[in-house]
Amino acid sequence: MSFNLVEFLKSLVSLTVFDYVRQVWGDTPGVEIVLDIIGVLVVSTFCLLIVIFLIWLERKVIARIQDRIGPNRVGGRYGLLQTVADVLKLLTKEDITPAGADKVAYNLAPLTIVMAALLMWAVMPFAPGVIGVDLNVGVFYVMAVSSVSVVSLLLAGWGSNNKYALLGAFRSVAQLVSYEVPMILSLLIPILLARSMSTEQIIAAQDVPFIIMAPLSALIFFISALAETGRTPFDLLEAESEIVAGFHVEYGGMKFGMFFLAEFVSTLFMSGLFATLYLGGYRFFGLENLVIGDMEIGRLLGLIVFFVKMFTIYFIFIWIRGTLPRVRVDQLLNFNWKFLVPVTLVLILVVAILDKLAGGAGIWTRTVVQLVGNGVVGLVALELMRRAARRYRREQEAMVMTRRELASAPAEVTVSSH
Repeated sequence: MSFNLVEFLKSLVSLTVFDYVRQVWGDTPGVEIVLDIIGVLVVSTFCLLIVIFLIWLERKVIARIQDRIGPNRVGGRYGLLQTVADVLKLLTKEDITPAGADKVAYNLAPLTIVMAALLMWAVMPFAPGVIGVDLNVGVFYVMAVSSVSVVSLLLAGWGSNNKYALLGAFRSVAQLVSYEVPMILSLLIPILLARSMSTEQIIAAQDVPFIIMAPLSALIFFISALAETGRTPFDLLEAESEIVAGFHVEYGGMKFGMFFLAEFVSTLFMSGLFATLYLGGYRFFGLENLVIGDMEIGRLLGLIVFFVKMFTIYFIFIWIRGTLPRVRVDQLLNFNWKFLVPVTLVLILVVAILDKLAGGAGIWTRTVVQLVGNGVVGLVALELMRRAARRYRREQEAMVMTRRELASAPAEVTVSSH
């Protein structure tokens, strides 16, 4: 088959370029390898370039939330080139390695954290058939790769030869490892409901979005994603009041920029993963299967739907950052181990039992049963939390009253016999 420009443009619109290239090139050796390399380059380039837009978007949205103007000097009225100027500044800064630093660990940390952030996109389904690789353990792959960031933080803190960087790394690792537990547990619920760990199969199983079936699981996953990406109110990975800039305090120039890049790429990925697991991904009332003539226009529409859902969740990330204050590290860990983890364990048990009992019923019956189960678990958890908070408040009030009584009591005068 010879190359035809019109057919190529049609395949571009219908997102079937790779299928068209296979038809043109036939069984030429190395075709699949070349296509895989092109796919990796396209996804990686998208992830790296979209960060420029995400930083500008976050600055503008938070500025509006806080009644400010935001960037408006560089690049015209809207400051569109402000982030480009920041990138150029980071690229032209001097590359400095601290004296006494472990050069291997110090230089490897920013590379590994960016690699982990990019590798997770391999199993993200952007549209029907538009996915890097449809692994049957796709969700497990995501959690395995995301865990590499913990090692990167340790490398950065240890390799910097700085006590503040090391303390920041320890605290960051404690946070990330802690919140991986409720995140993984909450991910088991869409896996149970879809009976698959493949991201494509999970989307296919969502005739009703899982956020309706299991809203409590979606909320727990979202909270855990906030903590895993170090976003407000869990942005303890860098806290200028205690540990300066945290684990990357000794990094400058583009090495610091790579940590910054990984944070935004990971946050956008978590937004896309939430849309995939709980909002039906690219599905929208069958629009993703629309065919006009001989063009599968549904793929392009599915891609648009997926991006709308993903950026809606990302907007909520920004909204929370511009609204909530930072919590203390003890509050963060107490909330995780004493509330989120027990609630998620109970929720998994309830969802599994109800899914077994209502497995043969219709989709809407199954949805209502799961929704009621999630609601009951959520209300019981809130009531227990309310009672615990009241008990804690009473203990604190009693402690304050005791201190006041001791402070106001007359001091005993000891009279010497001499």
